[in-house]
Amino acid sequence: HFLVLAFLLYSACFGLSLIAACPRRCSCDSARSVQCYRATEVPREIPTTTRRLHISHSKIKLLQITDFRRMSALEELVLSCSGTESVETNTFKELSTLKSLELHKNHLARIPTFLPAGLEILKLGDNSIKTLHASDFEGLRELRVLDIRNNLVATLRLSTFASLGNLQSLTLDGNKLEVVSAAPNLPRLKHLSMADNRLSSFPANFFTSFHNLQFLSLSGNFLTKVPLDLPKSLLSLKLEKNRLKTIRLRDVKHLENLSEFLLSENQLSSIDGAQLLPNLTTLELAKNQLHAMPLRLPGRLQKLDCSNNLIQRVTAQDFQGLQELRHLFLDNNGVRMFEAGALRQCTQLSNLALEQNLLISIPLRLPDTLARLDLKGNDIEDVGEQELKDLKQLQVLNLRNNKISVLDRKVLEYLPRLRHLYLDGNPWNCTCDLLRTRRALMDKGTDVRGGQCAAPEERRGESWMSSSKILHQCQDNLSSMEKGKEDRKKAKAHEASSIGANTDDDYYDYELD
Repeated sequence: HFLVLAFLLYSACFGLSLIAACPRRCSCDSARSVQCYRATEVPREIPTTTRRLHISHSKIKLLQITDFRRMSALEELVLSCSGTESVETNTFKELSTLKSLELHKNHLARIPTFLPAGLEILKLGDNSIKTLHASDFEGLRELRVLDIRNNLVATLRLSTFASLGNLQSLTLDGNKLEVVSAAPNLPRLKHLSMADNRLSSFPANFFTSFHNLQFLSLSGNFLTKVPLDLPKSLLSLKLEKNRLKTIRLRDVKHLENLSEFLLSENQLSSIDGAQLLPNLTTLELAKNQLHAMPLRLPGRLQKLDCSNNLIQRVTAQDFQGLQELRHLFLDNNGVRMFEAGALRQCTQLSNLALEQNLLISIPLRLPDTLARLDLKGNDIEDVGEQELKDLKQLQVLNLRNNKISVLDRKVLEYLPRLRHLYLDGNPWNCTCDLLRTRRALMDKGTDVRGGQCAAPEERRGESWMSSSKILHQCQDNLSSMEKGKEDRKKAKAHEASSIGANTDDDYYDYELD
């Protein structure tokens, strides 16, 4: 008991002494973590036992050896948004316990020299670094993560990283890279990102030495073709926002482990070889120039995004063998013809986006697994039970901005799980029959955007979900339960049970069960 009491007293005293010694404009805790804000220099009174030091939103132009000399236990140093322009030579060299150094969002023009040999994480994003030298990384054999995003690096000799044999993640996004030389041997590299640069090509065999590379992002460059010799270890390949015009079989046929292939915002008119990617689960082709659905897609695909293309027809042949497809985006195309039962093999489909097309009716025989169906901005005039009768799982139905004027309440009986219904932007004929539909929707507790009446003339502009004027005119034809007092009570209950839809007319959000 005496030993336990002594330990507790020591711990309490240690914690109190640490907090008591905490410098001005800093907060300290007993876990040996110190956070400082709006400092003009690295505080001198930081406890020598500090393991984690975070300094941000300060004005510290120069870092010096004397700033950290007493911090023999420091493991993590973050100094961000502090206007730091330079670091004195050897400032960090003697910090033998330092594992992580982050100096992002400053004004550094070069990488600090003589970093401690035990460093594992180095993040220097959002600075003004123009060149990288091999000497910058000499001796950093333990470094696993190197992040130099959003700097001014224009040329890169990857021999610069030759000493980093343990490097697993390299991020060079948002620089001014136009040319890269032959790759070094980085045998453990798993994550390489060079997005948002000016790269148009890579040297021959550039990627062959990356035997363990799993994630490669080259988005936002000037590539006109898929780089050659990509490693077969890749799980994710991101090539969005380039200048690709075609995907050839030989470019991708060896990528048998690839799970995610992102190709949005290119100039693709066709894609070939996707069927040879047996483990592909995500394929994104939005904002290209596809006139037809890609043929022979791989059977494990779960997400397919072909939005913002030029597709006009959707047939059953397009979706053969896609039993695992869950999310299909075909919005913002020119789809006029959607074959009945085209998605019958997609037995797990939960999300179908068809907004902003040229459909004149809801496609027939859609999968009964659908939870969300988006048909906003088409030319649909009629909502029939034939189209919706199998959709027992549907929770969200968006029919906004179509040409619908009537809605039979019997149709709603086929949608027992419906929670969100978007009907605004249609030319509603506000008869008392439509008010009966309103009653049915309120009884279900559905969150509804009803929109305004287009007819008859005397009701034009009235909201058919909330107008007391229309309710009063139809009162004789509706049951006495429609009286104002009960209606208000129902509305309150409905409001409490609904999911709080966003009031922005062109935006909606929701959760699915």
